[in-house]
Amino acid sequence: MSGIASRSQLRMSFLRYALVTVPLVLLLGTISGRAAGSGYGNGWFDALQKPALMPPGWVFGAAWTLLYILIGLALALILHARGARGRGLAIGLFLAQLALNYAWSPIFFALHETGLAFIVIVLMIILAALTALLFARIRRAAGLLMLPYLAWLFFAAFLTWQIGALNPDAAQLVPPQPSADIPL
Repeated sequence: MSGIASRSQLRMSFLRYALVTVPLVLLLGTISGRAAGSGYGNGWFDALQKPALMPPGWVFGAAWTLLYILIGLALALILHARGARGRGLAIGLFLAQLALNYAWSPIFFALHETGLAFIVIVLMIILAALTALLFARIRRAAGLLMLPYLAWLFFAAFLTWQIGALNPDAAQLVPPQPSADIPL
């Protein structure tokens, strides 16, 4: 018996990693967003002035779903690259930027800290860029899968900065309370 795995064995090994990483990354992102009351429908967020480039709410759900799938696949490629030089550091940076990603929604939507959210997203961009570089050194495809995520992070940072600039007192903004009065 040979010690070298066949192409189909290697493909199945990658698929096993992907079957764990993709749903896990997606699930944790969804939990973070839902727990923080992310997006439209959040009274505080709805009361904020939005920049002209602000997309409709459905775009965020679609974009983040696709991006979490892509970065989950990138992680699976790196996990599959056992023995690759720099793999441990690449995975560590990936997990650090992902932790910041999951922290962003609670900071912005639940704590109403637009300034801190902007700092967090800038740190995310730095760590995600370093992760993409390290991923590309190990598996070029993994680095490429990180690029749409990086592009979206830049856009999200711009939106965060703009919302902070348009709403300097965002942390003190109290959303309107629904009325139980019956209109006459």
